[in-house]
Amino acid sequence: MRFALVINLVLALPLLIPVPVFAQAYSGDAILEPLTQEAGNVMRGRSIVASRQTGLCLLCHSGPFPEERFQGNLAPDLLVSSARLSSPQLRARLVDASRFNTETIMPAYFRINHLNRVAPQFAGKTILTAQEIEDVVSFLASLKQ
Repeated sequence: MRFALVINLVLALPLLIPVPVFAQAYSGDAILEPLTQEAGNVMRGRSIVASRQTGLCLLCHSGPFPEERFQGNLAPDLLVSSARLSSPQLRARLVDASRFNTETIMPAYFRINHLNRVAPQFAGKTILTAQEIEDVVSFLASLKQ
């Protein structure tokens, strides 16, 4: 009897551990609603994009960063991407680019499920927070102006 109780408790444990759920409402190729109540901050977004520790965007992309000597050429220039996509479309691609291109090398910055080769210390965590996503969207949208 005790053995069955222990087994049932062990099997139920994953259900007891809170796991963040991110249910973005996609509308076609966009996420229309911001992920946070606070508006994105252009300067914080620029900092995230240029960071070699946070966003790592410049590993693959290039952009208007004269202070950054080495920029990527594996993905479109950020000026090109931001010019052709709306803020909701940019948000959707930051959340999960593989939704639009299954062969993309861009990571899903705001997804925690169905990922490959995730180090244990990062399991169940997003690369960027919801606010950081909004900051990056604001920065990329500012490039159009």
